[in-house]
Amino acid sequence: MRYTVIDPRGAVSFVAECDVLLPMVAACQDSPRTLEALLAEVARFRPHLRDYVESGLAVFGEHNIGGKRGPIHEAFEHLPPEEVPVFRVIDDQTRRVSLEGVKAGIVIFNLVDRRIVQVQNTYTEVRRKGKIAVRRTGTRGTEIVRYELPPDWAIVP
Repeated sequence: MRYTVIDPRGAVSFVAECDVLLPMVAACQDSPRTLEALLAEVARFRPHLRDYVESGLAVFGEHNIGGKRGPIHEAFEHLPPEEVPVFRVIDDQTRRVSLEGVKAGIVIFNLVDRRIVQVQNTYTEVRRKGKIAVRRTGTRGTEIVRYELPPDWAIVP
């Protein structure tokens, strides 16, 4: 599934497992204002996601700086959608790809306007409140964590 996160600095888009969706929704209950704050909250449920996105952004920054956009555009042309690396929205082509679903769809987390937009979501229904099963490292079982979005958050559609 593709996830696009909009914060005051712009938009970042990445593809990750579908089971990241509800942890990202749950992370919004604390109204994170930045991508970094959202990822820190998601790390409580899916620790690997923060490293994946931050590492991907570091690589993106190294290869696509100073107006040099060739490497990300080449990735769009030559890789299957599910293998496109993490990227920042920097032009019309990256914007277009950031809005295209991958397999189960695309969900946009607009942290500025406090909106979760399900452009296409065939994985699971996103609700204002729910629960997540969290696997704890070093244990066999799971813990159930409940979440509830604040009233100023919207889920579309």
